[in-house]
Amino acid sequence: MEYSKKYYKIGCDYMEHGGDIYTDGILKGKKLLDFSSNINPLGVPKSFIDNIYEAVKLSDVYPDAEYRELKTNIRDYLNADSIEEKNIIVGNGAAEIIDLSIGCFKSICIVVPSFIEYEKNSVKWGLDIKYSFLNENMDFDYKDIIKKLEDSEALIIGNPNNPNGRIIDKKNFKNILDYCERYNKTIIIDEAFVEFTGKTENSFIDELKNYKCLFIVRAITKFFGMPGVRFGYGISKNKLILENIGSRQNPWNINCFAEMAAKYIFKDEEYIKNSLRWISIEREIMLNQLNKIDIIDKTYKTYANFVLCHLKNITCDVLYKKCLDSGLVIRQCDNYRGLSKEYIRLAIKDRDKNNRAIKILQGLKINS
Repeated sequence: MEYSKKYYKIGCDYMEHGGDIYTDGILKGKKLLDFSSNINPLGVPKSFIDNIYEAVKLSDVYPDAEYRELKTNIRDYLNADSIEEKNIIVGNGAAEIIDLSIGCFKSICIVVPSFIEYEKNSVKWGLDIKYSFLNENMDFDYKDIIKKLEDSEALIIGNPNNPNGRIIDKKNFKNILDYCERYNKTIIIDEAFVEFTGKTENSFIDELKNYKCLFIVRAITKFFGMPGVRFGYGISKNKLILENIGSRQNPWNINCFAEMAAKYIFKDEEYIKNSLRWISIEREIMLNQLNKIDIIDKTYKTYANFVLCHLKNITCDVLYKKCLDSGLVIRQCDNYRGLSKEYIRLAIKDRDKNNRAIKILQGLKINS
């Protein structure tokens, strides 16, 4: 293996929207290979482990309610001259930021299929929802998005998008940016997986200096392998939306462990370098191997740490059960709006786990 893997793995990487390894695995005494959740397999950064006692010593005092040092660490990590502390809002995971940002509007356009929480939050807040569906190649339909925005106050879109891993084409998206800026609409871009693309220019952070319509959501969950710490943040030049979200938050919503994590992991150049090396190698290998499996009709180009697959001669629920019997958990995608039982999503892990998953998929007897 050509990338370093000397980081510590703490606990499991189960995510609510992936496979239920608790019901199907832990509670039944099974050890499962979980390819339904998309967490960096290098695990928790050693820089966090080495300094965790610093957070322990702060556990007996309240955090700074303004989170000034935390916001400074975020700003330094983003390396954008136009971003100030006042442009950043922090939350208990990206999920909180997404939820509260959606709650600022009465109507929204959701690009689908996408992260299920976008729609769940929109329904919870009582928004009028318009849907813009990905095209047959699982790419964004930019003309349709702008059409749906005519009757929507906001747009929410993933970059890369979950479950297909496609990034936004900035050239095609410029008309949407200009339209939303002109007509006072808001674009929420979920960049939870953007670091996995390997290029900072794939983010819309630099576009914030020219567009107040932009609200970007980030988190340490996926790339830094820390879903249990629950830390996300939003960045925007739109003072109104930042104030609106802040007014709905509870005080001290970020704990000292999340504060301390940001102090060290954002500056952990070795972890970041090895993570980018890992994904650049394993993503290509994984795609090549998956395309050789008989039951997989097609894989879609991805810039993230997961792959959307179109199946043939088997449905996702049947495949899920067969994989589970072999100790592998996959992500069924039929509960994504716009996808059928012919789709699954697979995470990209380290070489050993990837090979084990491929071997299981290759060895399945479909007609048994």
